[in-house]
Amino acid sequence: MTEGKLVEAAEAHKTLQDFDPPKKRKRNKYAFACAMLASMTSILLGYAIYIKRDLKVSDEQIEILLGIINLYSLIGSCLAGRTSDWIGRRYTIVFAGAIFFVGALLMGFSPNYSFLMFGRFVAGIGIGYALMIAPVYTAEVSPASSRGFLTSFPEVFINGGILIGYISNYAFSKLTLKVGWRMMLGVGAIPSVLLTVGVLAMPESPRWLVMRGRLGEARKVLNKTSDSKEEAQLRLAEIKQAAGIPESCNDDVVQVNKQSNGEGVWKELFLYPTPAIRHIVIAALGIHFFQQASGVDAVVLYSPRIFEKAGITNDTHKLLATVAVGFVKTVFILAATFTLDRVGRRPLLLSSVGGMVLSLLTLAISLTVIDHSERKLMWAVGSSIAMVLAYVATFSIGAGPITWVYSSEIFPLRLRAQGAAAGVAVNRTTSAVVSMTFLSLTRAITIGGAFFLYCGIATVGWIFFYTVLPETRGKTLEDMEGSFGTFRSKSNASKAVENENGQVAQVQLGTNVQT
Repeated sequence: MTEGKLVEAAEAHKTLQDFDPPKKRKRNKYAFACAMLASMTSILLGYAIYIKRDLKVSDEQIEILLGIINLYSLIGSCLAGRTSDWIGRRYTIVFAGAIFFVGALLMGFSPNYSFLMFGRFVAGIGIGYALMIAPVYTAEVSPASSRGFLTSFPEVFINGGILIGYISNYAFSKLTLKVGWRMMLGVGAIPSVLLTVGVLAMPESPRWLVMRGRLGEARKVLNKTSDSKEEAQLRLAEIKQAAGIPESCNDDVVQVNKQSNGEGVWKELFLYPTPAIRHIVIAALGIHFFQQASGVDAVVLYSPRIFEKAGITNDTHKLLATVAVGFVKTVFILAATFTLDRVGRRPLLLSSVGGMVLSLLTLAISLTVIDHSERKLMWAVGSSIAMVLAYVATFSIGAGPITWVYSSEIFPLRLRAQGAAAGVAVNRTTSAVVSMTFLSLTRAITIGGAFFLYCGIATVGWIFFYTVLPETRGKTLEDMEGSFGTFRSKSNASKAVENENGQVAQVQLGTNVQT
């Protein structure tokens, strides 16, 4: 359908109410609360650690300790898709919190490096579950009008956890050497307890309920989490269609064909995908890869090393500088949550990655100048500190939250859990590689060379996002698949057409739409 025909159709169906002044849409408070509780799972990831001299470990051991948890989390993320389809999204969140609770306690009571690694293993499995299930549950419970806002909550809590970790690192540094870092790791058990209590008030995902034939329960959840009764009915009809249930079926409980054990899903994702599914898989895995390959974990985990290289040698000053990093990340991720559904995913992501490229380039130049200078250059020191803060700010305003929002909303219902798990697997593997090689990389090509490398990767990422990722703002989850199938960015761009009542209709340019 052409743009002109769409506008004519909208004009023809106008009623008297369409000429009333547009009413300001209120956010659904019930969906908001559900998203917050689900996303609390992700705060568990934020307790970044800097193991002190207590264990007398080498740089290589620190690299492994910080990065290995990402590989451990692959176990959780690979199991989370099957688990969430089996026991439901809500109880998978409880399971994730319980696993991390055990891991945090083990890390807090670690007597040596080996025991600490075992605690990281347990916590890593919980993190893998959390990273997969929180965005999926939130996307499935949220109305389309505020899905970007609500689905970005996991990233908000990750950044909040990083900030708390930095602050606790500073606070606990005042304690004795043996107690300080163990206290910081042990307090990670507290959010998991709060999460387990809070989850009792959460509903199950309406999409999971429909997949299980529990239409009556799904209808009640949709009535609470939608902006209107009409939207709830529309969402239910679309979910039923995606699950293969006739739209005319209004029973509270229906028989649904049992899904396979997942083999068919994986085949549809990777072996015999349609053009649209292939495009979705490439987009989801690509956005996860470039988010981490641009070096964010190197900055977050090793910011004290970066600041030390820039000329800050006092331990207290380095810790305070890392607190500033956490504060900037948190402030800008909060700003991103309020712009995702207004600006759209694509423009915000391209602007964000463009800012990351400039920040990384300037940081690399500044650190290279410092490395080759025999005296302390205050302008280069100031530039390095400013660019670290600029990088985490631009990352948090777009690439950070949009990765989780985008990858959780583009997969069809039948593929969502496993597709999201595959994205998390790529994310954690790339994160592990970056965090476990940064110190070795700086010794091999200098710290400035490492950031030149990350800058190049971020540049390739910007080209990938511009070419491959269509806009998804305002689309229902069931309608998402129609946006994919071609890699031409102009053909993929969705153009919003607004009528006088402020309603938005999405026109997919360059595709065949039947009327």
